[in-house]
Amino acid sequence: MSSVQAVGLGSVGQGPAAPVAGTVLRPVPLRAVRLAGSFLGEVQASNAAVSIPEGAEHLDEQQAWENYRNVARGAVGAEYHGPNYEDGEAYKWLEAVAWESARTEDDRLAEWLKSYTEVIAAAQAEDGYLGTFVQLGKRDQRYGQLDFDHEIFNMGAMIQSAVAQYRATGRTELLDVARRAADHLDREFGLGPGRREGFCGHPVAELALVELYRTTGERRYLDLASYFVDAHGRSLLAPGNAHRAAYLSDRIPVRETTAPEGHAVRAVYLAAGATDVAIETGDTDLLGKLETQWRNMVGTKMYVNGGLGSRWDGEAFGNPYELPADVAYGETCAAVAGLQWSWRLLLATGKAQYAELMEWQLYNAVLPGVSLDRSKYFYVNALQVRANSDDADNRAPSNGRQPWFGTSCCPTNLMRTFASLQHYVATSTTSAVQLHQYAAGSVEVELESGWLKLDIATDYPVSGRVVVTVTEAPSAEAGIAVRIPAWAHGAEVTVQDDVVPGVPGSYAKVSRVWQPGDRLVVSLPMAPWLVHGHPRVEGIRGSVAICRGPLLYTVEQVDQPDGVIVDDLVLTGTRLTERPTTDGPPAIEATGAVQTVPDGLYAEEPAPLGDAVPVRAVPYYQWANREVGPMKVWLPLLG
Repeated sequence: MSSVQAVGLGSVGQGPAAPVAGTVLRPVPLRAVRLAGSFLGEVQASNAAVSIPEGAEHLDEQQAWENYRNVARGAVGAEYHGPNYEDGEAYKWLEAVAWESARTEDDRLAEWLKSYTEVIAAAQAEDGYLGTFVQLGKRDQRYGQLDFDHEIFNMGAMIQSAVAQYRATGRTELLDVARRAADHLDREFGLGPGRREGFCGHPVAELALVELYRTTGERRYLDLASYFVDAHGRSLLAPGNAHRAAYLSDRIPVRETTAPEGHAVRAVYLAAGATDVAIETGDTDLLGKLETQWRNMVGTKMYVNGGLGSRWDGEAFGNPYELPADVAYGETCAAVAGLQWSWRLLLATGKAQYAELMEWQLYNAVLPGVSLDRSKYFYVNALQVRANSDDADNRAPSNGRQPWFGTSCCPTNLMRTFASLQHYVATSTTSAVQLHQYAAGSVEVELESGWLKLDIATDYPVSGRVVVTVTEAPSAEAGIAVRIPAWAHGAEVTVQDDVVPGVPGSYAKVSRVWQPGDRLVVSLPMAPWLVHGHPRVEGIRGSVAICRGPLLYTVEQVDQPDGVIVDDLVLTGTRLTERPTTDGPPAIEATGAVQTVPDGLYAEEPAPLGDAVPVRAVPYYQWANREVGPMKVWLPLLG
């Protein structure tokens, strides 16, 4: 292995987004958190056992790696396999392999990292450029179509994969490739003689370059990320075309954007990258603008499940409150991007609202993107599928989850997210540990006063009981802060015999001199509850959605009596009853009725209610696993 300078928290053993600059909260080392069994641990384990190996097979079937081999052997003009961003999808899968290799000793993972790194390195041009679509002659020149060709996006995804591999294994071969690519980009783009003005139509390099700066200490990479962020908003990629500029997040400068617009994944990746830049440059004004953008997104442009992007046209955000449930887009990748953005804002500010959204999106917008057996995927996540739906597009939820997509961004994004789930569980300060997400396992962090080691036992979100046992503690006072979700009214935190009330939407912090064997017990009431539709959102006015703890619920056709169509269900009462299941969180039953259907499409009088029926709801992430059919999250509430 070659040598590399490691600085700050960007060294081996660190997870993503480990800032060099000061933040309110600090990520813990990569191996400081271990997930074991229970819910999130099982998600991570099944991702490793099923999704990642099957991802390798799909990429081979698509001949993604053959593009690199053709470049290495000089086969210009050879057939190109996949879309022009196929390189990026291969890199995201390889990033998942890297994170997983830090968690388990698996010779197959190590071989994948070694062999595919060699394939990638062999295709890199002498000047550091790497983009197989262009290198195989599918464009006459480099960077001729910045809005579309994903050249910088692909190199950014490679840089992210390289940083993950270095942090997970200490190997620097791919990191060397990444540095050469970043050096090339630094020579090509920015302000100054001989440099191009412009940026990629699909952000991700902004995030990647900051991570590379955190890993190497090379300030040029942070400066280039800053340039890319601030270059947005001048219609450089689509002069004279405001619609196209909005799609590319190039209509309004980042520092003037009050709510994300355009292609949802692009917009949120850009916001996450800008947050990284704000953190590392100490730009509090930019950070404040990004917090405003986040608040307006959550307040006016986010689906009840945390999904982002309401328009199929352009995979885009709509106008405020433009959130149609039945034709929602809610791309899985957009929710993954939302996790990444909120994580950075959480580190920067320590505010519970960001961890809250991370949890909600993880369970209700990210996890639904993959089947329970981890082998099939949703690209689009609607909140309603109507009876007799007949959609030709294989992305449509009415067609069920698919084994793969020609644009495989959602499967590979899910793989790398689940492989790195432990990163998002805990953070630290000099004197305390903060638990943001609840999962069985262990947390080990070195504070200024010494090691604080915790075992965590829970079946959350099946129940709301979390038992934190101290296994090692410093001799001085140390703090343990636990997040109390906004829905957890009546929550309590018990330490030995002392009870501390938990304030919803905040952290309960207990500071003391801990002894091995001490227990902190978090009790979160998990009674089901209703959320009401916003009156400005057409189609859900007067409707409610069923929730329990951090889970959104939905009603599926498979649970209805013969002759009852999900489309016609209404609730007639607000009493919610839990029904235990054998495979996770309980189902929930409510009282309902069937809305009779008039003969014509329109009528002068409202249709009367029909027969009373029980309404059974299951967690939204579970839908379309038993059978694919009509489904509905929002139900009109009558009476």
